[in-house]
Amino acid sequence: MVVSAVLLGTALAGCGGPDRPGPSEDTPGGGRLSAFYGQEISWSDCGDGFECGTFEVPLDYSDPGGARLDIAVRRLPAASGDPQGSLVVNPGGPGGSGFDYAGAAPRAISAEVRDRFDVVGFDPRGVGRSAPITCLDPSGMDDYLGVDYLSRDGDSDPAELTDSGVAELVAVNRGFVAGCRDRAGDLMGHMGTAAVARDMDVLRSALGDDRLTYLGKSYGTYLGAHYADRFPDRVRALVLDGAMDPSLDVVDLGMQQAEGSETALRAFAAHCLDLPDCPLGGRGDSVDDAVERVEDLLATAGRSPLRNDLGDGLEARRSWLELGVLSALYSESYWPRLSTALADAFDGDGTALLRLAGDLYNRDDPDHYANYTSALVAVNCSDRPAPRDVDAYTEAAASAEDAAPVFGAGLTWGALTCAYWPRDAVADPEPLDAPGAAPILVVGTTRDNATPHAWAEALADDLDSGVLLTREGDGHTAYLQGNPCVDSAVDTYLLHAEPPEHGTVCPE
Repeated sequence: MVVSAVLLGTALAGCGGPDRPGPSEDTPGGGRLSAFYGQEISWSDCGDGFECGTFEVPLDYSDPGGARLDIAVRRLPAASGDPQGSLVVNPGGPGGSGFDYAGAAPRAISAEVRDRFDVVGFDPRGVGRSAPITCLDPSGMDDYLGVDYLSRDGDSDPAELTDSGVAELVAVNRGFVAGCRDRAGDLMGHMGTAAVARDMDVLRSALGDDRLTYLGKSYGTYLGAHYADRFPDRVRALVLDGAMDPSLDVVDLGMQQAEGSETALRAFAAHCLDLPDCPLGGRGDSVDDAVERVEDLLATAGRSPLRNDLGDGLEARRSWLELGVLSALYSESYWPRLSTALADAFDGDGTALLRLAGDLYNRDDPDHYANYTSALVAVNCSDRPAPRDVDAYTEAAASAEDAAPVFGAGLTWGALTCAYWPRDAVADPEPLDAPGAAPILVVGTTRDNATPHAWAEALADDLDSGVLLTREGDGHTAYLQGNPCVDSAVDTYLLHAEPPEHGTVCPE
């Protein structure tokens, strides 16, 4: 099974409160939340020029007098020493650490923007250093991520989905939800993005900014859209890069991500075939043939696992190897590693693909996972509706496999956990149109594997003030990925709140 990583999502709202703030709610300096909006962060030096601190938010915004959460935050002060404000950043996931992403500011944010803005990142509730949610122990997480959606009954074709295979999928996904109930307690019901958007407004106030300046990538675009919809009058400049489509349920999300990943795989294959020693073939071979070789490799691993030299007990079967291929499609910079890993795999060694899979889900070593996967699933299942009937997943997986033979079934079955998520913790669908907000810059890449370009088009269309910027190219997200046209447009917008013309396309 491949968990729908919206999605690194791509790589989802939750509980409590009306859609937009009323006059006595979410009001800095007054109302039920005045204790939170009156905070100041006590910053301390945490090395390499960074400052760290925490701020408090209510676990449940409908009960602000109840339990509280400490949210970890990190800041790189503006290089000029005279900041025009703060740039809040989120790397995506859901489950990605904004605290760590701020630490990467010298690489992730241009020097011009860092000169004028403090760069601030926070770990969202349930993530990293902010009351991290953990649903399974490492062994259980290995089983959860590695369960095969294709299995065998007796001598049946290993590529056939059987009743026992479905039963195993159901058991593993029910076990994940049960683990969340046992380990996460009340936090499980308050992981939705709507709550995180409200946390981010508390942070904006604590930073002393009247309006929010924000860079969100992948899932971070969904967070930014929620923020703009709830607080349209507090938007200064939001960059939503690698955009998600708010209208999709978790099954459609996985199916469309599979198609995007298939497109990215084909782009990798075309590139590989032009190089000497490509493991998928050589000049003159077709992309279809190259992709078929990947399919055959994964099918072979489904019948008999490849060798694993990591010493961690994992079987290098299809599910883990598929994750490894997916991981390498997030950036062209990973393509050389993928070529080497595939060459090894064709020789019977799955070790390098397993390493890539571990990178995708923060499996640091056999005895430790970062809490990324638990947070990812908890947010995804809280944010969007999901079918409760297993037959719906069977039908969707078959349809997805026709459209995306390599990744379709796996990414679709990856949404099954959400079929068992508590109903009262799942958000009702709502449009995210942010009426009255300042212009919001939505950025999409034409061959993005995790967030297809069509999602950026949809989000820009949904937002009343959405402005679409397109990067032609490969890889996930666009800003500081080597395209000067994109970088200039984003920097100008962040610095001056002046977006490019809607529909601008930056060529390769």
